[in-house]
Amino acid sequence: MSDTRKAIRYFIKYLKPYKKGIAIVIILSLLSSGAQVIAPTFLGCAVTDLTKYLSDLKKGTASLNTFYSALWSMLLFYVLSQVAIFIAWMVMSKFNADSTNDMRENLFAKFQRMLVRYFDTHQDGKLLSLFTSDLDNIFNAMNNAIFEIISQGIMFIGTIVIMFMVNQQLAWTTIATTPLILIVSVLIMKKARIYLDKQQDEIGDLNGYITEQINGEKIIITNGLRKESVENFKTYNNRVRNAMFKGQFYSGILFPLMNGLNLLNLAIVIAMGAWMIISGQVSQAIGLGLIVTFVEYSQTYFQPLTQITSIYSMIQLALTGARRLATVEEQKDEDAVPNGKKIHGLQKAVKLENVHFGYDENKEILHGINISVNKGQSVAVVGPTGSGKTTIMNLINRFYDVNSGKITFDGTDVRDIQLESLRNNVGIVLQDSVLFTGTIADNIRYGKPNASMDEVISAAKQADIHEFIESLPDGYETQVNDASSVFSTGQKQLISIARTILTNPDFLILDEATSNVDTVTEEKIQKAMDAVIAGRTSFVIAHRLKTILNSDKIVVLKDGNVIESGSHEELLKEKGFYYKLYTDQMAFD
Repeated sequence: MSDTRKAIRYFIKYLKPYKKGIAIVIILSLLSSGAQVIAPTFLGCAVTDLTKYLSDLKKGTASLNTFYSALWSMLLFYVLSQVAIFIAWMVMSKFNADSTNDMRENLFAKFQRMLVRYFDTHQDGKLLSLFTSDLDNIFNAMNNAIFEIISQGIMFIGTIVIMFMVNQQLAWTTIATTPLILIVSVLIMKKARIYLDKQQDEIGDLNGYITEQINGEKIIITNGLRKESVENFKTYNNRVRNAMFKGQFYSGILFPLMNGLNLLNLAIVIAMGAWMIISGQVSQAIGLGLIVTFVEYSQTYFQPLTQITSIYSMIQLALTGARRLATVEEQKDEDAVPNGKKIHGLQKAVKLENVHFGYDENKEILHGINISVNKGQSVAVVGPTGSGKTTIMNLINRFYDVNSGKITFDGTDVRDIQLESLRNNVGIVLQDSVLFTGTIADNIRYGKPNASMDEVISAAKQADIHEFIESLPDGYETQVNDASSVFSTGQKQLISIARTILTNPDFLILDEATSNVDTVTEEKIQKAMDAVIAGRTSFVIAHRLKTILNSDKIVVLKDGNVIESGSHEELLKEKGFYYKLYTDQMAFD
């Protein structure tokens, strides 16, 4: 499917529910355009009647009644045209606002259904530009361009019909330059489309860079890279500027070009009308009326062409935005397995059986992994960076699916379990904790919105964060967001642990929860983690080995393979890879 067809189908999808409103707009546009097309005939009649009046004045039989009647009729039709346009505009503004609101809601809902892989492979800024730049372009076009296309299209067709009804010779003269207009317009529009599409892509890249730099501002400052950051920004910004200049240049040149062709056409029409009078094909009185009428029709005929070309860049940017949004909607959703099995807690074990996986199908990361976590058991996974520890966490919770092998929950492949049921039974504490806008209490009960305040406080106490929260002026009602300076990294992590405690999952994954904190905070987090793990089946991904010394089993990964397995004491006795990791770390602690 071509990009244009994809974009048009996207518009049809979201405008279809508002077909009644569109029908009203079309009817009112027909009425407005019809009145606007008919009005010039009365002007021609008025000129003809005025010419006759001047001739009859010498005979003493002159009357301006017909002249005044024609003028009043012309005024009435123009007023009718403007009233119809006003009402149509109001109706259209309403369904445009509603339809773009539907687009925005559906886009956000789509994001909540998409594979984690999509977010891992797209910059935040590029995703944000879909909600801002692309949807804004669509709204602007729908609020202006669609009405112009409907009304001007109807006027264009109506003008041609009326012109041929009034005088075929002048009608052919008026439309004679149309082939030239179409050829020039198509050539210019092709160029404009290339650069307008590129403009939106470059804006997405620029937004991605800005988001990345804002998130890493502290690192930029501490490394003295502000100038380099600005210079790189200029590079991205120049790409946007160049694409924008070329896109706007090619689309903008259409408007003055149309005006020039309009003036040329007007001169041709007047010349033809004058020749018809001189050659005696029509009388002077009728000829003058025809010239005035077709001068108006020449303007009316070119008006749709001029108006549509003047908003071409707006239309093309909207089509580009619609194409990009349609592409997002085409992305694969997570397999929620609606008819899959529901699980109610862990009864036996979670197992990884001969698991092979790679984020890139041509580059495998895990090579036949076998790990078993029995109910009530705490299993730690350790290994150097890049060995595949976090990847295992991604697979257990089905952020990604295995390439081969399987992961089972009490013997059932996780791919055969309802996704909501699986994730309700698996809790995760990530190494990078996230707080959401709202109160501290809201953040703790994020995974269990109906939790009582007593449950929230109990979870905070188990996570050893209650006293700190109580020390704040507003306590649990303190307003926070992810960037709040009120909380340290460790405190955010403890709130995240409290959130997990509240959801009370049967199977818990701790992904290097102490990797970003100091030694004192680490001990506090470790204490909270011990409270979470107690009596619960857990899978701990660890970087600091002293945090997993009491684990029932330690699995050692290297280059995507399990190379050792056993308790802390057993692995130390073997004096293998784990022994080296442990002794190296203890030497620096």
